[in-house]
Amino acid sequence: MAILDAFEIETNDRPAASIIWLHGLGSNGYDFEPIIPELNLPSHLAIRFIFPHALKRALTINGGLKMPSWYDFYAHDIDRKVDTKQLTASANDVAKFIHREIENGIASERIIIAGFSQGGAVGYQLALSYPQKLGGLIALSTYFATKKTIEYHPANDKLPIFIGHGSDDSIVPELLGQQACTILKEKKYTVDYHSYSMEHSVCMQEVKAISRWIQIRLL
Repeated sequence: MAILDAFEIETNDRPAASIIWLHGLGSNGYDFEPIIPELNLPSHLAIRFIFPHALKRALTINGGLKMPSWYDFYAHDIDRKVDTKQLTASANDVAKFIHREIENGIASERIIIAGFSQGGAVGYQLALSYPQKLGGLIALSTYFATKKTIEYHPANDKLPIFIGHGSDDSIVPELLGQQACTILKEKKYTVDYHSYSMEHSVCMQEVKAISRWIQIRLL
């Protein structure tokens, strides 16, 4: 089974949980490595952090130039016209890490999916459609790109979801994060929505909130 390249860190030599963290457009798995010590998680909470690297793709928005991305997209407009087939294929690729972790003895409900921007869009598709119960979804500065095409799976109809967004985000307007929150709450998901005075980024206040949220899920 072919699997994406990834960077991995274990906080303990006997991991009992996994967090699969997806980077944004033009970046790679190393982008969120510094967040691990900033989360300041308890030393006894043994987690395997997995940071997959997206493949390089030709991007329409960049005149066909290739860069690391989870899917192609066509315009920087509020409608976010994207290649949903590529997005879904990326979600299926990332799902292979979930399969591997389960085979290695990690219970599916102790696996959390996290994603920033494009990675968060893949996270929505993956976590909400996955056929085994997961531990949660962290969606940062992102949007629900496949809201009209996704096939929700009942195994995750109670999936806890953390959404964080910057009020000054000019790349992915906060309206898109709010829209995702509204859609999910209408479908009775438990959503913790957090807005921060920042641009398309992650701030320390948000990191602390994520840490608390992870500990509630995994301790």
